Amino acid sequence: MSGSLFEEDKPTGTPGPAPMAERLRPKTLDEVLGQEHLLGPGKPLRTAIERDQVPSMILWGPPGVGKTTLAQIIAKMTKSDFVPFSAVLSGIKEIKEVMAAAEKGRRLGRRTILFVDEIHRFNRAQQDAFLPHVERGNVVLIGATTENPSFEVNSALLSRARVFVLKALTDEHVQALLARTAAAENISIAEQGLAAVAGIANGDARTALNILELASQTAMPGETITAEAVQQAAQRQLFYDKGGEEHYNIISALHKSLRNSDVDAALYWLARMLEAGEDPLYVARRLVRFASEDIGLADNQALRIALDAKEAFEFIGLPEGKLAIAQCVVYLAAAPKSNAVYTAYGSVAGDVAQTRNDPVPLHIRNAPTKLMKGLDYGKGYQYSHDVEGKVADMDCLPDALKGRRYYHPEDSGDEAEIKRRMDEIARKRRGE
Repeated sequence: MSGSLFEEDKPTGTPGPAPMAERLRPKTLDEVLGQEHLLGPGKPLRTAIERDQVPSMILWGPPGVGKTTLAQIIAKMTKSDFVPFSAVLSGIKEIKEVMAAAEKGRRLGRRTILFVDEIHRFNRAQQDAFLPHVERGNVVLIGATTENPSFEVNSALLSRARVFVLKALTDEHVQALLARTAAAENISIAEQGLAAVAGIANGDARTALNILELASQTAMPGETITAEAVQQAAQRQLFYDKGGEEHYNIISALHKSLRNSDVDAALYWLARMLEAGEDPLYVARRLVRFASEDIGLADNQALRIALDAKEAFEFIGLPEGKLAIAQCVVYLAAAPKSNAVYTAYGSVAGDVAQTRNDPVPLHIRNAPTKLMKGLDYGKGYQYSHDVEGKVADMDCLPDALKGRRYYHPEDSGDEAEIKRRMDEIARKRRGE
């Protein structure tokens, strides 16, 4: 038997074309869509590029807005070596190898732009490995991230780089990109088809081009791509990263819509989460928290309804169980609101942390033994059931906190009745 052991790996023909999104990347700043606040005439980043004074930077923005493309254009315009580096695939060893090559290049008069995609995925030690090389000028670091760099990039590295915020593309930007691409690729697509792709892409140019490419591949020769064809060619993609910043933005939007008693907005943000694949039990846990934090005793049923929704979802499952969560959201949004219990507990916790751990007053200590009774445990205790009105004039807080008020009920829903009862208890305690 003759031939190489790996003959099957030999190329057998011409390689296929690169994906459309890669093939049609913008080559100049003027071709980049949607970042006029950074790249328009006289804007800070464009000026730095044109003056060949590019600093190390972090490009922060949602997926598909052109972070990689912009880094490549910067390298081309500044005649720099472009070295792409993936935080997913690389570690300390690869960093050292790249930096050694960059340092050698600097001695030979070449500048290296090190583009680190998903820089937030590097741990602290890996990010620290860039620092000395950035400081010595061996590389101009361009990091790309979809996450808030305040939380995901080391402060030392962040202080040596400028942060530029890239905005999500509008539907108009995406449609302009698609029209330009369709003309270049000789693709026939209806106006409604362009709008459908833009709606599904949700501001992500890469997703838009991938959908257009798939739709064109499945269309008959000469056929015009319609909105229906677009829907068939692509499954709906919602911009929602369960582990990223948008996850926290949307749960915050749900919580604040509930707090503001906006039923419709609360349902909208709920659907954004659930239809994007969020774990409904995560949402249910947040609703239980909301019931105590923002409704409290203003509606005594709120906590029970939140727990019932969780139990109902666990019993029914998907997809029908979503309705139990939605029912709970409507109830909580419409319920009267009070954070009195939440603020009361915060005040108590503050006193617990900032004051001495004073002993329990003797009169409310239990006295199960003769010795303890001899030490005056329980002495002076008044059994409330034996007192008229069932309220004794007896302090139950430590002496240092005597008379302190933590819970201040509001005139809202059921809590108004609790307030009335507390006022009545105070009068009885004073003997009025």
